[in-house]
Amino acid sequence: MDYVTLNNGIKMPMQGFGVFQVPDADICEQAVTEALSVGYRFIDTASVYGNEQAVGTAIRKSGIPREEMFITTKAWISEMGYDCTLRAFDASLSRLRLEYLDLYLIHMPFGDYYGAWRAMEELYNSGRVRAIGVCNFELDRLIDLCHNAKVIPAVNQVEIHPYTQQTEAIRMMQSLCIQAEAWAPLAEGRKGLFTNVILSAIGRKYRKTAAQVVLRWLQQRGVVAIPKSVHKERMIENFNVGDFALTEDDMITITAMNTDKSLILDLRSIAEIERLYGIECKN
Repeated sequence: MDYVTLNNGIKMPMQGFGVFQVPDADICEQAVTEALSVGYRFIDTASVYGNEQAVGTAIRKSGIPREEMFITTKAWISEMGYDCTLRAFDASLSRLRLEYLDLYLIHMPFGDYYGAWRAMEELYNSGRVRAIGVCNFELDRLIDLCHNAKVIPAVNQVEIHPYTQQTEAIRMMQSLCIQAEAWAPLAEGRKGLFTNVILSAIGRKYRKTAAQVVLRWLQQRGVVAIPKSVHKERMIENFNVGDFALTEDDMITITAMNTDKSLILDLRSIAEIERLYGIECKN
């Protein structure tokens, strides 16, 4: 597994395992157990996913030393605000049955996220979390937070895949020393990504799938990815992308797939924001 070094010196795996949309406890526990057996050591969850307890159970049963793991969870909109975020952190840690987190993220740039950030800075300074960051922050909000924070976010987790490449955002994050992390790196399979003609043609040169090409493309861009699957064969496939390298021509070809638009989550849409505010944590 390759690693990136965050702006505070902490090492983060380049690829993790996501558990979004896996609310069933038994299925989630089994998926995380299998991911760990494949070799994943970075697990990404969130309070709003409703599966932190299942993730924690799988981690505990694995027998893998805690120091070899990198565990992320996130605070939801309803958990924003200094006091609320401190309580949310304690609740997430309790459900995960962990003594500390490796990365704690603000899930959405809504609500009192400045109060939440003060709480997260306190948690970071106390050593209860090794790094703090944000999720879904577009550049205006990210830059504003950086100008008003004592601790600069270590990570910004956003939608990144061949159809939504976030080129300008990644460039700006690099200038701020903030690590870009891709959720839905495989675009949730939308727009026929797994059978895309361009990606499949590149993959045939290396005897790799379209999905493997995308994950390798992200790594070569310096972007951390958290693909999700409940199928072990897909977990193995996604994990095995370190034995080939895309050429510059391959990278340029994939660049041409960019639409410069969000495919999954448009945070400039009023209807989408109203929908997000209506979602409550399931834990």
